[in-house]
Amino acid sequence: MFKGITPQLTYMMRGRTSKQNLGLLAKLLLMLFGIVTVFSIIFHVLMLREGQEFSWITGFYWTLTVMSTLGFGDITFHTDLGRVFSMCVLLTGTIFMLILLPFTFIQFFYAPWMQAQLESRAPHQLPSDIQGHVLLTSYGPVTQALIQRLDHYHYPYYLITPDITQAMQYYDQGINVVVGDLDNPETYEKLQINQAALVATTATDTVNTHIAFTVRDMNPVIPIIATAEDPDSVDILELAGCNSVLQLEKMLGLSLARRAQGGDSAAHVIGTYEELVIAETMMAHTPFVDKTLAEMALRQKIGLSAVGVWERGVFQTARPDTHIGSNTVLVLAGSQDQLDLFNELFCIYTTSRAPAVIIGGGGVGQATAQSLEEQGLEYHIIEQDPELVSGLKNCIQGNAADIEILKRAGIKEATTVIITTHDDDMNVYLTLYCRRLNPGIQIISRVTQERNISTLHRAGADFVMSYASMGSNAIFNLLERSDTLMVAEGLDVFKLKIPKSLVGKTIATSAIHRNTGCTLVAINTDTDLQINPDPNLPMPEDAEIILIGSTEGENQFIDLYVAD
Repeated sequence: MFKGITPQLTYMMRGRTSKQNLGLLAKLLLMLFGIVTVFSIIFHVLMLREGQEFSWITGFYWTLTVMSTLGFGDITFHTDLGRVFSMCVLLTGTIFMLILLPFTFIQFFYAPWMQAQLESRAPHQLPSDIQGHVLLTSYGPVTQALIQRLDHYHYPYYLITPDITQAMQYYDQGINVVVGDLDNPETYEKLQINQAALVATTATDTVNTHIAFTVRDMNPVIPIIATAEDPDSVDILELAGCNSVLQLEKMLGLSLARRAQGGDSAAHVIGTYEELVIAETMMAHTPFVDKTLAEMALRQKIGLSAVGVWERGVFQTARPDTHIGSNTVLVLAGSQDQLDLFNELFCIYTTSRAPAVIIGGGGVGQATAQSLEEQGLEYHIIEQDPELVSGLKNCIQGNAADIEILKRAGIKEATTVIITTHDDDMNVYLTLYCRRLNPGIQIISRVTQERNISTLHRAGADFVMSYASMGSNAIFNLLERSDTLMVAEGLDVFKLKIPKSLVGKTIATSAIHRNTGCTLVAINTDTDLQINPDPNLPMPEDAEIILIGSTEGENQFIDLYVAD
């Protein structure tokens, strides 16, 4: 108890105003004590005149009971003078003890005490010895997802907010929060900006610009990552000092279009780790459909490793008996040369030329349309806002919930519909509607809140791309790390020194994949990086291995092979 009270009292006594308020409160209490003493003396004098004699303790007792309006009635005056005095004491107590003193106590002590409690839970500065922390400047879906990743990998972070009330709400949610003005250099100085690892700002473009300019002036080398809603803001944010500017709507649109049936089966890079390349490819309309990974024999044919598959938004580690369906997305790991060979051999298969249907003509919808156009695919956009319609090609104005509008867009013939609105409730509604109108159509949907991913899959979506996951992954991967790369939600590439328990063993006999679900994709020695090494060669000492797998698989690997 005293450990919690001490810092709050210390905080209260730091400010000049707090000291003055406590001084006034002390004077008021001293005045109260004086009044009680004077009334007790008068009580004795009047009682003696009436022939009654009481102790001094009784005098103080009578004064306090009358002033507090308790008035037990066990001690009373018998003369009018005594009764008048009793009324004076009663009125004085009513004014002083029931009105003046409580309000003064609340204003000068209780309110500062509550403020001190708030300040102790949401500080204005960080300890001088803290380092390697990440500073976040706004709270939203992207930041919320990023905080979960930072927590998982034990990276210290702090969310900055200027509002103490809002800070307490974040604190109650378990978020590390500090209070400070985002445009004030003193805020970043108190947050040890020179010892921080990263500043990530996901507010509006104008706020991001101001923050970046302020931080860059404080620290010329710290990485600053910002999001940009308007493409024209990218150059301004870079001039303000940002190292990386993320156009999340464009990135999301590209990812949605990449999953659409209708183009080729080319593998698209989703992450690189030194010379190792991680890519995804659609299996629809390829000769691999209805085969197993063992039957594909990609490693034997071109040296690529199939490390996992996505099925309706769920990542599954690759196993020889893993079945390939028309909606399967295959995750590959290898060198760029191996990936180029895969594309040369397998990207010739095309699907129906029926236009894809894009619902929503905002930033994500426009980016999706541009990507489809670059792939040579036709599309129709459904957009209700007349201001957006005028700047869009192949656009049908109207409400996507109107069946006639959907029919004009070709929903009955289309092989793919891409839902890009920012309203998750609307996306669930449209997914159910489109699935009913065309049971065989491929439905790709955007989701803003990660918690709604499973709901959209239950509604019938084949692929769901999370705006929050994409943004948080992009920011997390720009954090200067040397041992982990998050290439997709639930899929990490991580590097470790070969554990003593594995030195001299082969990949085949170590049973890494069987025990953890992780795939060993490279061995890094002093001389070279062996991508997809021979599984029958022993693992050398003083080398590093690079693995790919789920977060749970990474934890299992550490528990089985690294932990003592």
